[in-house]
Amino acid sequence: MFDVHTLYVLAGHLPAIFLGLFVGIFFGALPGLGMIVGITLLLPLSYNMDAVGAILMLLAVYQGAEYGGSISAIVLKIPGTAMAAPIMIDGVPMAEQYSPGKALGYSLYGSTFGGLFGAIVLVLFAMPIADLALMLGDAEIFLLGLLGLIAVSGLAEATLVKSVIAVVLGLLVGTIGIDLMTGLPRLTMGLPELYDGPNLIAVVVGLFAISEVLSMAAAQINSPQTIDPKNMRTNLSLNEIKHTFRAMLTGSTVGVATGVLPGVGSTISSWIAYAAAKKLGRDQAMFGRGAPEGIVAPDAANNATVGGALLPFLALGIPGSASIAIIAGAFVIHGVQPGPQLMRMDPQFIQDLFIGFIVTTICMFFMGRFLTTLFARALTIPRSILAPTIAALSLCGVYVSSGNFFDLWLAFGLGVATFLLRGLGYPIANFILALILAPIIEESFRRALTISEGSYEIFIGTPTALVLSLTAAGLIVGLTFKFIQKTAAQTRA
Repeated sequence: MFDVHTLYVLAGHLPAIFLGLFVGIFFGALPGLGMIVGITLLLPLSYNMDAVGAILMLLAVYQGAEYGGSISAIVLKIPGTAMAAPIMIDGVPMAEQYSPGKALGYSLYGSTFGGLFGAIVLVLFAMPIADLALMLGDAEIFLLGLLGLIAVSGLAEATLVKSVIAVVLGLLVGTIGIDLMTGLPRLTMGLPELYDGPNLIAVVVGLFAISEVLSMAAAQINSPQTIDPKNMRTNLSLNEIKHTFRAMLTGSTVGVATGVLPGVGSTISSWIAYAAAKKLGRDQAMFGRGAPEGIVAPDAANNATVGGALLPFLALGIPGSASIAIIAGAFVIHGVQPGPQLMRMDPQFIQDLFIGFIVTTICMFFMGRFLTTLFARALTIPRSILAPTIAALSLCGVYVSSGNFFDLWLAFGLGVATFLLRGLGYPIANFILALILAPIIEESFRRALTISEGSYEIFIGTPTALVLSLTAAGLIVGLTFKFIQKTAAQTRA
């Protein structure tokens, strides 16, 4: 697998990988920002890069942020990302009883193990799933996309109604532009700038970067934290690593399994992994008091989720998380269509991506080992400096990507709207997933009806389509019943 071409490609992309890791760990460690803002910030930079380098850089942000969230969780008792919250349960007691470095060491080793585990699963199973996908027709592809949207709507933390509204809005925005089948403009409001659809970079920057800057400004967080750099070494002995191997394996398995499911992501997988590690732990009484297994299991799950989320995206073209949906923007920018055809038609691209993903995880380990203290000190940056810097860099990136002032206003307008919608509890991740899936769902649906001459029986005409249709119907009925029960309970209360 390591041929001369792959080694040459990776050598040329190492600076991009390290940049992505640095940004990922940095933004992951800063509470309230996280991987999505980091990915959004670097997405415009990928515009002038080749496809492999751009995607590896953004995946490096994803990987780095999964570890970076643990730094503030352990050092400041504030999780940098939502998925780092379970790590506090044992990470904080260990940091207080022994040293922050020891707890960060377990976090780093768990993250590295999970990342490599997810990469191996991706390499082993992406091609078989792609082969299976080649056997699917347009009806089945449409139903798979529909199942992803239903799962996202049901698993979001927001109410079902708000989740569905966010999905519908994402589907509507995904249809803006020229209809490829009729050649007529749709929802463009007469604006030529929207004939090709909204600029994806402007949309992502508005949804995540600008709205986050407004949230930071509204929170009025100005006072810097103080960090004691002592005892920040992340060394672990071989016995300490062996003692946590089973917990890392448990967390990695949970992470991959949940990462494959659209919309589930590492926030849920980290809690499941912690519960599983506690259930299987040798000394359950230690959990909550500094158990190493309570740190490595959720961290392994977080990073294994990356490989799991990439699996349906590369093999089927369906993003498994909001972060992967944004990374899909780099594919779109470079004219690369993920899915079974890509796996078959461009194996060299896939090979470079897989090996680069493994190398990224290894580089994350060494960067974490040598720069953990620096990243801990980064937590002292006041938000009054950070917020305008992020806004300026993001808007510059939007303009560079298109050279169009309209996109600046689009990003700003979406940022304000997103800030208001987030305050009302609408899940923005649902919106971006629906936006990315919209073309896949629409094209597959319309082609299926064209093939069947308008007959909807095509969606139950094969055993696979029938199973997918029944699954989708079952999920809708279950979610509706759950919604009615919850509404009735609230009415009684």
